[in-house]
Amino acid sequence: MPLVGKGFYIWKIARCEGGDVQAIARVAAEAGLTHILVKIADGTGAYNYDWKRRRDLVPPLVDALRARGIAVWGWQYVYGKDPVNEARIAVARMRRLGLDGFVIDAEVEYKNRGAAARTYLRHLRAGLPNTPIALSSFRFPSYHPRFPWREFLEGVDLNMPQVYWITAHNPGAQLRRTVAEFRRLRPWRPIVATGSTYPFGKWRPSVAEVHEFMRTAQQLGIPAVNFWEWYSTRERLPASIWRAIAEYDWGATPPPPPPPPPPPTTRDIVDQYIAALNRNDAAQVAGLYTEHAVHVNPDGTQTGREAIRQWYERFFRQIAPQGRFLVTQRDPQGHIVHFTWQGAAAGPKVLQGRDTMGLHDGRIAYHYTYFTVLSA
Repeated sequence: MPLVGKGFYIWKIARCEGGDVQAIARVAAEAGLTHILVKIADGTGAYNYDWKRRRDLVPPLVDALRARGIAVWGWQYVYGKDPVNEARIAVARMRRLGLDGFVIDAEVEYKNRGAAARTYLRHLRAGLPNTPIALSSFRFPSYHPRFPWREFLEGVDLNMPQVYWITAHNPGAQLRRTVAEFRRLRPWRPIVATGSTYPFGKWRPSVAEVHEFMRTAQQLGIPAVNFWEWYSTRERLPASIWRAIAEYDWGATPPPPPPPPPPPTTRDIVDQYIAALNRNDAAQVAGLYTEHAVHVNPDGTQTGREAIRQWYERFFRQIAPQGRFLVTQRDPQGHIVHFTWQGAAAGPKVLQGRDTMGLHDGRIAYHYTYFTVLSA
């Protein structure tokens, strides 16, 4: 079921409307909400489960919401230390509850954990092959270069960035920047943005800001929005904020989808390549190539993404451990770019490189690299 319209995250069922699931469903319906996202797992454990009474709080809420035509998605906060068991509890909870979709809330704990992200998504997707899955994480990828964006986005169907404009008052501009930054990443996933309706210190969102957030989302062709989160909005903010969301008419028909993102330019691909080199992440570098790309280097010729990944593993381990790189010159010519680069690595070593890349459908199809290694 595709998401269209307005939705809310629920963190702790027991403190929403006093834990009265019928009241939650009634208030949600009166506000014109189309979907609710309920926390069902935290790390490797179940969530919204009353362990004293051995009672799962989620099924009664699901029944009450569905009786009013409201979709229910589950969400889980993940940490990356035990990705296999994090995936297992998510699959078990989703299968038991029979929810409409699933959201991964991955944040600071998953930085520098690309392998864990791949493991988690592999087990999660194997257990939920037909369930729509979304990623909920940071709003600006540029602020978080060590977060495994590619690994997560490759495994999900939707992107739910947390566009929290706390301490500021420009939700429209922040949402536009969010969309623009994700358009520069690969792969692209349709966006369902989450706005901030909770207090932060002395900061509070205004009615005008909430309207601006939803209006901008519709202008960008975003089919649905979420808000974080129910209890904070209902109990810790002025009632006018909830009314602003409830009274906002999303419309009977969804807005047109956004145009497909343009493929990266030669400038984009060089910048992404150097950024991946600076992360010393062979898998991320290899992900910039087509499946059957050709890479010519001082060791010979590697054909195919996996062979290229293995070459970069050796490069980072043997030639440029802890390397830092920068572009010194570039000469783009259509789908081909010539560029020179420098690197510094442990040893100490200095690398001087001269490369040519050819692009196909936004990825590197052919790459010739020549470099020399000097002692610093």
